[in-house]
Amino acid sequence: MNITVKDLLDAGVHFGHQLRRWNPKSKPYVFDNRHGISIIDLEKTYDLLENASKAIEEIVSQGKQILLVGTKRQAEEPIRELAAATNMPFCVNRWMGGTLTNFETVSTSLTKYKSFLRMEEDGSLDKMHGKEIAAIKRQMSRMQRNFEGLLNLQGIPGALFVIDSHNEAIAVAEANRLKIPVIALVDSNSDPSVLSHPIPGNDDSAKSIRIIVDVILDAIQTGASKRVEAPTKRKDITPIAQEPDFVDQEDEPEVTLPEGYDENDFDDRKEDKSEEETEAEIKEVAKDSEPKGEKTSEEQNSETESENKE
Repeated sequence: MNITVKDLLDAGVHFGHQLRRWNPKSKPYVFDNRHGISIIDLEKTYDLLENASKAIEEIVSQGKQILLVGTKRQAEEPIRELAAATNMPFCVNRWMGGTLTNFETVSTSLTKYKSFLRMEEDGSLDKMHGKEIAAIKRQMSRMQRNFEGLLNLQGIPGALFVIDSHNEAIAVAEANRLKIPVIALVDSNSDPSVLSHPIPGNDDSAKSIRIIVDVILDAIQTGASKRVEAPTKRKDITPIAQEPDFVDQEDEPEVTLPEGYDENDFDDRKEDKSEEETEAEIKEVAKDSEPKGEKTSEEQNSETESENKE
């Protein structure tokens, strides 16, 4: 990472929530309580942030997507910028229940929304009747609010990156049900035990959120650069077997053929005769070899029977 603990301190990542909103499960990451406010241990934050960035880097290097979630006002702009820089799906307006656990239905709605957008681009939407246009426009406005950042979602994501896991409890619960890793910025009022990679820190300050997002941005870009594309196999290409070239061999042994043989007799490229021609030749040879004037066995048997009758 290109940041230090002092950078986290300057960004105010160490400020937690008030003691009355404190979650007891966040105690391992709290350094002290001063003036009624929890102070987060930045040494642990730095280590966990480094582990989270390595996990994201590994997931992205495998070709999987990271779904970015941050619906609170302070996280909306940083998440949008992160998604634009990495071409990852995001959710900043409202988390729709069932986005992950009921992805089949959500993907159907996404396909419908994409068809509406194509109709709007090619002008076919303007050729419809006025009532149909108004109904489609209402659906598109609602879909724009729900599916704004999910158009490039190719399937179940490889991981979730969440700002304020307490505010995005539904998204975290769906990811845990599907065994999807969750990397989240958690404050002292959140439960870090439900996350695979918690990042303790201030999730209410825009400056604190931005410095964490910058680290995640570097991790995603590094992982994308490590992606190894599988070689494509083309069916229209047939491998050519190359014959060995003996032109360079100068010292070849001389071969003397026996008497009565020709070089063509040893030529492998000579075409073989067909079976019919071979059978015809065999029959002709058999006729020629049969002695003339001799009676066949059938004729001899018939003559013997006629003599017996007499």
